[in-house]
Amino acid sequence: MSTAMAVTDETFEAEIEKHEGLAVVDFWATWCAPCRRIAPILDELAAEYSGKAKVAKLDVDANQKTSIRFNVRSIPLVLFFKAGKVVDQVVGQVPKPILAEKFRKHAA
Repeated sequence: MSTAMAVTDETFEAEIEKHEGLAVVDFWATWCAPCRRIAPILDELAAEYSGKAKVAKLDVDANQKTSIRFNVRSIPLVLFFKAGKVVDQVVGQVPKPILAEKFRKHAA
């Protein structure tokens, strides 16, 4: 069971863009194997940064409006938001230390 919350086109603004602190969004799809491999890493980081970062998942197939808005061309795509603005991103399947460093950098 994922610790990341699901967001949709309808809830994205309220849950992510209006969130004051760090919000991390995993843009993914059910058919994407690299997305399935990165998910447990994001779940671990969500637990480690509980209270310091909100971690969410957005299914690009079901939520095309938000995917288009953020110019999602490749998945998995992890966007880091602070005070509603994109401050960093990671494209593709990467090892945990790379994602962990981004969490450390932006959760401070």
